[in-house]
Amino acid sequence: MREILIVGGGYAGFYAAWGLEKKLRRGEARVTVVDPRPYMTYQPFLPEVVAGSIEARHAAVSLRRHLHRTRLVAGTVTGIRHHDRTVTVRPDSGPDYELSYDVLVVTAGAVTRTFAIPGLGEEAFGLKHVEEAVAIRDRLLTSFDRAATLPRGPERRRLLTVTFVGGGFSGVEGFGELLSLATALLRHYPELSADELRFHLVEARGRILPEVGDGPGAWVVRALRGRGAQVHLNTQLVSAEHGRIVLSNGEEFDSGLLVWTAGNAANPIMHNHTDLPVDERGLLTVRADLRVGTQEAPLEDVWAAGDDAAVPDLAAGRPGAYTVPNAQHAVRQGRLLARNILATLRGRTAKDYVHHGLGVVATLGLGRGIFQYRRLVVKGFLAWLMHRGYHVLAVPTWERKVRVLAVWATAVLYGRDVVSLASVQRPREAFVTGGNPRRGEQSADVPAR
Repeated sequence: MREILIVGGGYAGFYAAWGLEKKLRRGEARVTVVDPRPYMTYQPFLPEVVAGSIEARHAAVSLRRHLHRTRLVAGTVTGIRHHDRTVTVRPDSGPDYELSYDVLVVTAGAVTRTFAIPGLGEEAFGLKHVEEAVAIRDRLLTSFDRAATLPRGPERRRLLTVTFVGGGFSGVEGFGELLSLATALLRHYPELSADELRFHLVEARGRILPEVGDGPGAWVVRALRGRGAQVHLNTQLVSAEHGRIVLSNGEEFDSGLLVWTAGNAANPIMHNHTDLPVDERGLLTVRADLRVGTQEAPLEDVWAAGDDAAVPDLAAGRPGAYTVPNAQHAVRQGRLLARNILATLRGRTAKDYVHHGLGVVATLGLGRGIFQYRRLVVKGFLAWLMHRGYHVLAVPTWERKVRVLAVWATAVLYGRDVVSLASVQRPREAFVTGGNPRRGEQSADVPAR
């Protein structure tokens, strides 16, 4: 029986495994997925997790719940050697070990791109995983609680200052949703006022949301500024040491929350720890049928898709175009991976990936959004409804669709939940301290000496 090994359980990996499970004949092949997390994160829902519009668990799809005939390995692939058809797996505990394969599928996903900016590693949150979205939400809620007990001054101002770096979809959606949450929180905190909120969006280019046209992008900037946000274009983060934000335009301020969403980078495994071909960006060289290699020299039994693959964009109609790294492409590429692998196992011809975009849609906070399809642009509440409608249809499995819809329906009646569970990041504090108070975010997981 042939061994199909899938590296990564994100969009493309999950849909590839799911499709293979449905179509493989008994005894034809065994599918193995290697991923350090036991779930697939539906990343378009993370901004709404940040705002409390969706429960964190509902933005994650359990691999074990839905992949019944797939072997799941909890670990990280740290090396790929196709010349002997093995991968090295690093589990959370215990020594590294090797797995062999007959067919390899690489869908490891990209990582957050960072730079050597002082203080960035110590102060910033990313926004690619559920844990990060939950931590961002809890940090804001905790900051409101603390600020409400302080007089007006530098510390209270710091706690009510939020900074996002990166004006792509992830950054703008997360920024808009968190701004919406902060504005809604004010009615629960009579001690605080709207003029004390400081929300900064920092973008190195001269515009935000490059996926939409210049006009819609400029409208989003005006809409955010109209809600009291400060949008810094053509500006870079210079330093974030000790929460002191220094921008390239000369501005400086203290920020209680820093979120970094300034793009993705190729997974370092691809360009540092594999013998597979990569391009100058560190992405796997992929043909239009999702085989790794070139048109003239494909690698036998190696496939790739998603954020780590330079997949030719045949729908663009111009040479040298590649599909952009988003959920639309990753999901469809994962489905095609399953069909093409099955086709080659059974002696048929693999098909090329061609997808004409369905447009782009973004949430900018509760009741606000923007949608663009070619020249058609929809703004405001209707676009926000389109965003919710599209993503509740796109999230995999009916179980997750129903759970998300139930939370949204509850929010219509009772509003968003504003409880902070930041203490779950220090679960032993109450037990260790025995009720003796500790200041700030001091952890009690290790007893003080």
